[in-house]
Amino acid sequence: MGRHRSDPMGIARLVLIGLVVLLALALLAVGGKALMTALGTDEAGAAATPAATDGSPSPAGTRAPTVQIVCSADRCPVFVRVPGGDVLMDRDMTRGEQASYFEPELDVVLGDASTVTVLENGAQRPPGEAGERQSFKVTRDPGR
Repeated sequence: MGRHRSDPMGIARLVLIGLVVLLALALLAVGGKALMTALGTDEAGAAATPAATDGSPSPAGTRAPTVQIVCSADRCPVFVRVPGGDVLMDRDMTRGEQASYFEPELDVVLGDASTVTVLENGAQRPPGEAGERQSFKVTRDPGR
């Protein structure tokens, strides 16, 4: 009887293993870069910093959202879109929920203007009457 031995690894197997390792490293690099980009954006930092509610400019180094909507009732019907473009929100917000948008121009429709607090470029918009439906356009203030 002869000795049992396995065949030596062929060059194709070695190349295949090398490609799998390179693919795994590339996926890790792309995923890490995407994560760092998502965590380091200006929008994420600005959204985490509350805007001034008294109409004063936002603190140095932060950027006030074009529009920030805060729901103060159990149900706040809100519609926000980029004019002629994407619908960003079309739903009922719940008490305490906030939404901030940084686009240069936005169309906003409030189903009941008395149920929300709206900040336009960091300045509070006058509240509406109970049950009043409001539609308005907000343009980014280049100074903020």
